[in-house]
Amino acid sequence: MIWLAVLALAVWIGLLAARNGFWLARERDEALFPVPVHWPKVTAIVPARDEADVIARAIGSIAAQDYPGDLQIILVDDGSSDGTAEIARSLGAPNLRILPGTPLPRGWTGKLWAMEQGRIAAGEDPQYLWFTDADIVHAPDTLRMLTSRAVAERLTLHTLMAELRCDSPAERALVPAFVFFFQMLYPFAAVNRPASRIAGAAGGCMLADRAALARVGGLQTIAAALIDDCAMGRAMKRQGPIRLSLTRRSVSIRPYGGWRDIGRMIARSAYAQLGYSPLALAGTLIGMALIYLAPPALTLFAHGLPRWLGLAAWALMALSFQPMLRFYRRSPLWGWALPSIAAFYAGATFVSAWDHWRGKGGMWKGRAQAQLQP
Repeated sequence: MIWLAVLALAVWIGLLAARNGFWLARERDEALFPVPVHWPKVTAIVPARDEADVIARAIGSIAAQDYPGDLQIILVDDGSSDGTAEIARSLGAPNLRILPGTPLPRGWTGKLWAMEQGRIAAGEDPQYLWFTDADIVHAPDTLRMLTSRAVAERLTLHTLMAELRCDSPAERALVPAFVFFFQMLYPFAAVNRPASRIAGAAGGCMLADRAALARVGGLQTIAAALIDDCAMGRAMKRQGPIRLSLTRRSVSIRPYGGWRDIGRMIARSAYAQLGYSPLALAGTLIGMALIYLAPPALTLFAHGLPRWLGLAAWALMALSFQPMLRFYRRSPLWGWALPSIAAFYAGATFVSAWDHWRGKGGMWKGRAQAQLQP
C-alpha cells in the first residue's frame, strides 16, 4: 500500500510540475495585437444539421461582427428537417449564403463533409476561413481579435475553446472538468509552442489560413476523424504555428442537459481518443483509478504514512482544478469532488467503447460515425 501511495503522489507532482502547466489555464485571448495594415477577407463557414433552436443567435452574432474587412457567411445545411435554413434566411443578413448540403460520401463524418463543402464554395478569394459551430455565439470583436493575432503571428490556425454552458446541476458538476481533462491531454502552452509536437484545436471556433488548409489537401486528409478539431490542429501545425486559447468571447448556447445527456456527449468520442484500442482502454481505466481514485481511497481507508500520502495527492488534485473552477465561477470545494467526476468520465469512456463494439459508436444527429474508423 505504501508503494501505491507513493506512486499516486508522484504522478500528481509530475502532472503539476512537468505537464506544461496545463492546469494553470493561462492561455487566454486577452492580449492586444497591432491592427493589420489591410484587414484580410474572411468567409465564415457554419455547418448545421437540425439546429433550429440555436441557429438564429449563432448566425446573428456572426453577422453582427464589428470586423473592418470583408466578411461573408456560408451556412451549410446538412439535410436539416426542422427549418434551420429558413430560420437563418429570415434574419435577412445581406452577406449570408445558404448552401444546401449534398449526400454524405463514404468515409466522411457529417460535420467535416459540411465544412469541406463550405471551404470549396468559398473559393480562393478569402485569406481566412472561420469555421464556427451552429451553437456558438460570439462577441462582436471576436473575429477582429482572431484575425489580428493570426496576422501578427502568422498563424495557420487560431482557435478558441468556447465557454461551455454551465447551468444545470449536471453541467455545473461535469463541464469544468471536461475542459480540464482536455487541457491535460492537449496542454495549450505546448500546442501554442511551434517547437512542440503537441497539436490541438477547439472545433467551435477555428480561424484557418485558407492557403495553408489547401496545401494539406483541404479536409480530405482528416475526412473520417471523429475528433475532427484536434486532427485539424495536427494537420495545420505541420504548415506553421497554431494557437489555442480559453475565451469568454465565444459561448456555447447548447444545453447539455442532465447526467445521461452529458455522459452520451463524452461517450461520443472518448474511445476514438484511445485509437479504438482495447489495450489503450484497459490502460486508461487502470490509470484513472490510480490517479483519481487511489488518493481518496487511501485517505479514507489506509492508516499511517499511506493515508497521509494519499491525502497529499488528493490535495494536489484539488489544487490543480482550482484555476478551471475559477474560470467557470464554481466553488473551490468542487476540487475535492474531482475523483467522483473522474469516475463518471471513466464510466462514459467504457460506454464509448461498448457503443463502438455494438456498431453505434460516435452517434450524432442519427449517424453512427465511429463505424468509419479503422
